Amino acid sequence: MSTRRPDASADAPDPGRRRSGELESQIVTVLTAAETALTPGEVRERLAPQSDLAYSTVVTILTRLHAKGAVIRERDGRAYRYAALRDAAGLVADRMTRLLTAESDHGSVLRRFVGSLDADDERFLRELLRDGDE
Repeated sequence: MSTRRPDASADAPDPGRRRSGELESQIVTVLTAAETALTPGEVRERLAPQSDLAYSTVVTILTRLHAKGAVIRERDGRAYRYAALRDAAGLVADRMTRLLTAESDHGSVLRRFVGSLDADDERFLRELLRDGDE
């Protein structure tokens, strides 16, 4: 049996892939910046006009965002037009809340979360908590 470690580059993320939730955040940002509700095609065009991002991927993400209550949609012919109800930061905060709710030991999760923050973020979180007590 070999004790050689696998190549560390095998663990590196694929540069062509987005982080989990990244495309959702990008789509919400596009919708938030728009002055009107957008079709999936308009979202795709504003998000990545020169990329190979599939129209069906945009539709899938918009459908998921609608199911999460992050966007509203209205029928426009055979398609829907979508508008954001939350900004990207609100979407991430909702995701964090869902993850915390899924774990029964909230204290351990919060302790590890705070322990993983860099000094500036930890300081900012402490200020937010202190200001909330006033």
